[in-house]
Amino acid sequence: MFSGFDYGTSNCAMGIIQTESSKVSLLPLEQGKVFMPSTLYALERELICEQVGLGITDSADKEAFLALRANSLAQARRIRQQEGLDSSEQSLFFGRSAFEEYYEFPEEGYFVKSPKSFLGASGLRPEQVFFFEDIVTAMMQNVKRQAEKSAAALGLKDPIEHTVIGRPVNFQGLNAEQSNKQAIDILTVSAKRAGFKSVEFLYEPIAAGLNFEAELSENKTVLVVDIGGGTTDCAMVRMGPDHKNQEQRQQDFIGHSGERIGGNDLDIQLAGSNLMPLFGMGTELKNGKPVSTKTFWDAVSTNDISAQSNFNSLQTELYLDQLVRDSASPELIRRFIKLRDDKQNHHLVRSSEQCKIELSSKPEHRVDLSFIERDLSEVVTRELFAEAVNRPVEKMTALMDEAIVQAGCKPDLVYVTGGSGQSPVIRQAIKEKIGEVEVLDGDHFGSVASGLTVWAERLFR
Repeated sequence: MFSGFDYGTSNCAMGIIQTESSKVSLLPLEQGKVFMPSTLYALERELICEQVGLGITDSADKEAFLALRANSLAQARRIRQQEGLDSSEQSLFFGRSAFEEYYEFPEEGYFVKSPKSFLGASGLRPEQVFFFEDIVTAMMQNVKRQAEKSAAALGLKDPIEHTVIGRPVNFQGLNAEQSNKQAIDILTVSAKRAGFKSVEFLYEPIAAGLNFEAELSENKTVLVVDIGGGTTDCAMVRMGPDHKNQEQRQQDFIGHSGERIGGNDLDIQLAGSNLMPLFGMGTELKNGKPVSTKTFWDAVSTNDISAQSNFNSLQTELYLDQLVRDSASPELIRRFIKLRDDKQNHHLVRSSEQCKIELSSKPEHRVDLSFIERDLSEVVTRELFAEAVNRPVEKMTALMDEAIVQAGCKPDLVYVTGGSGQSPVIRQAIKEKIGEVEVLDGDHFGSVASGLTVWAERLFR
């Protein structure tokens, strides 16, 4: 059986073709929902590697993995002995369950959100690449397992062995070619270890467009704007009846651009600009000088390995201890230290994400921060949100210009997809940039997975 696999920055989804109806079906992955948050929580980080090894089904792949990770697996066994963890005890949690475990035990386990954001990071050491391979493999094993259970409930008993995975135009802005190769290599290795025998990739904006193209009754030049959790990708694509049945579509792909700027960046900007002042950002020292903002931005930059390393370092701990003594608002710095000690920065950014979602339909939203301190909250209006995210939104619309210039023509219409594409702030920016061209909404969460499934049918049927 084949599938389209949207291993997304914010959510994962997997689609198959229902043989009877020839329609795409997205399979429930968790609690009856077809979208699973791209999160993992481990009781101990060393146990991730152990669970990956247990989940590899091909004997040759398993043997090779066990040899490659011998030291890590030995460390995992020691951790189990030291912590008294029974082999039958669940050690990894995914999706919403991962969030629940993290919220309840933030300082005890290992939590990671949106690992796809890190795959193209420059300067990764081999051991870091191996670790990300294990994280991604564990998540893919879980998605595949849950998808096959859902498929079996539909009477489809065969394992899912072939897949097309979505990829952004660029995983990172710097050293794009090297970054893309590193990320694709990690995804390929992980998918093979998860049990996929054939793995192909398709640009996410093209996948989103394939889903939309089925509805077109005449040929159009379409600007697809896919604003995902970690990246924004734009593609100028010739679509319609004369194009959709062609086996090769390269000639229809006439302009593209992409950058590592997406919904997560909006969450981070909102958290930094509107929530971090509650923790001392923007305050002064006793001598009247402003407090440096760097550590506050490091706290909320949860998609940046270097920033998170700095925030969790001993140097930052010592700096904050000194800052309490030097600050004119020591109570706010103590609140910041508590956030750091309790490892609640991911929870804070998650609250910012929820605020962004609420502001898609409401003029203002009160962000509940009682998980940090009783009765702590902050009201954010749509205007404050627009001001906070102005810079990343400008970058997103600049990518539209870049794709249009490459194509050498204007689009007949704009097709917007991706979770953050629902934001009125972003929609207004797109309309201001594009002028009188019609702007249409796609399935903001399912269009990529559906398009990947359509492409998988062409490749593997």
